[in-house]
Formats: sequence, structure tokens, C-alpha cells
Amino acid sequence: MRIRPSMKEQMMDTIEQLPQECLDPRVKRAWRINDAIWLAIIFVVCFIPLAIVTVSIEEPVMSVILVAVLILFVLLVVLCLVILPPIRYARWRFSMNENYLDIAKGIVWRKRYIIPFIRVQNTDTRQGPVLRMFGLSSVTVSTAAGAHEIPGLDTAQAAALRDKAAEFARLAREDV
Repeated sequence: MRIRPSMKEQMMDTIEQLPQECLDPRVKRAWRINDAIWLAIIFVVCFIPLAIVTVSIEEPVMSVILVAVLILFVLLVVLCLVILPPIRYARWRFSMNENYLDIAKGIVWRKRYIIPFIRVQNTDTRQGPVLRMFGLSSVTVSTAAGAHEIPGLDTAQAAALRDKAAEFARLAREDV
């Protein structure tokens, strides 16, 4: 006769292996567009006033600073739009069962969240203009300790995940 493993034993087994589900691959393009918008805004806010000051002061040091800002911008564009999105996508994983939601993410600082459904207070989906353009949504699971987001899922998949998480949370509260 086999005894069913406890929730604690199941969680310990899960901690040893990373979650298997991935985000939708279209999220890489959405991240690139979002990052490009923010980089452009930051560049305009920094570069234009600096260019105006450089033209009005006519100091050679200001021209060097202006060129350095331009080079920094180009490096950030390459980093944020070419290098980071595929790595970020590869490191984002999640899984869900009837007891908890497991999220693993991070490039330099790896983070792992195991959220028991007994602690979940709210689940919802969110869709900004960039995600909507690609037919994607984000799912947010909120607890008293904070909110955890799974970005870049197909809209139908996000709605199903949200509903399933809400149902698991309801069942977990009923079991107590």
C-alpha cells in the first residue's frame, strides 16, 4: 500500500527541479518594443538638454560628454534589444498544481517563488497596449506578502491560468 506524499514532501521534490512551462515566444518582441520605448524616452530626456547646453556653451568637454552619452545609448540598445530578451525568455519558467504556483526567473539574480494557494487572495490578468498588439496578457497572483506576475502568455492561456489559480485558491481555503 502506497501512502500519498504530503504537501511538504511534494514541495521539496518540486524545489529540486525547475518549473517546465515557458512564456509565449512573442513576449520577446513585446519586451523589445517596451524597452525601446523606455530607452528612447530616457535618451531624449538626457540627450536633448545636453545637446542644447553643448551648443550654447561651446566647451570641448561638453562635446566629449555628448558623444559618450550617444555611445552609452547605442550600447544600451544593443544590450536591451538584442542580448537580454532571449536570455530573459529562457530563464522564465513557471508551473502550477493544485497546491502551489512555482515561478523561476532572473538573469543575474535568479529568483524562485513557490506560492501556496492557501495564501492567494486574488488572481487577475493584465494587458497593456504592447502586449495587446501581440495577443498576450499577464497573470498576477496576489498574496498578503505581495503580487507575483507571469508576463507574456497567450490571452486565452492567461485567462485559463487565472481561472485555474482562482479555483485552486478557493479549494485550498475550503480545505482549511
